[in-house]
Parts: sequence; structure tokens; C-alpha cells
Amino acid sequence: VQLQASGGGLVEAGASLRLSCVGSGRTVSTLLMGWFRQPPGKEREFVAHISRDAGTTVYTDSVKGRFTISRDVAENTVYLQMNSLEPEDTAVYYCAATPFGLRVPTASVAWDYWGHGTLVTVSS
Repeated sequence: VQLQASGGGLVEAGASLRLSCVGSGRTVSTLLMGWFRQPPGKEREFVAHISRDAGTTVYTDSVKGRFTISRDVAENTVYLQMNSLEPEDTAVYYCAATPFGLRVPTASVAWDYWGHGTLVTVSS
């Protein structure tokens, strides 16, 4: 499984961005898909994930109500729509995938596949 993330950039606080993660080698409907981020000088942290059937989405508290994870099976792509961006959202964002169910999906070590990161910078 290969994952390619894109869509990062430099925006002002309050703006929106949509990140994309295109998968190859396996369809996203057979994978648990997630987004993580790593702020400057900090550890990688969980942002959101979406279940294989897209029926369940989970978010970290700091992005609830602002970020939305979704997928397009036809495009084999998972998205992260980010609205009302804040300077604290500045980070390198990574998409991740696993074919397994996870007991602790917020733990980055539990995920099997990772894309290269895309940098999001939010200025105040």
C-alpha cells in the first residue's frame, strides 16, 4: 500500500484547506484510514480516522467541529477538510492506513502504512 498526501500550504488563521491522500495497492474501503500531524518540535499526534465502511469517524478533541474526514472510493482517496484553521494547527500532516482493526487507533505505532507528510502552516 502506498499513500500520497497533498494539499498543504500557508494560510491565515480562519482559512480552510483540504488535504488529500491517494492510495494505491489496495482500495481504501478495505482499510482503516487516518490522519496524524506533527507540530514543530513535538510528537506525532492523532487527528482523525474513518472506518472501512465510512460509518464511523473519530476526531481528536482539538479539531472536533472544524475538521472532517471523508473518502471517495472511486478516487481511492481520503480527505481531511480543515476549516477555521488556527496557528496551533501548524504541523506536517500524515495520512495512515491499516487493514486491521485497532484497539488504540490514536497510537501512531499501531498503523502499518504511512504517506509522506504535507506541511500546513497557519499564520496569525
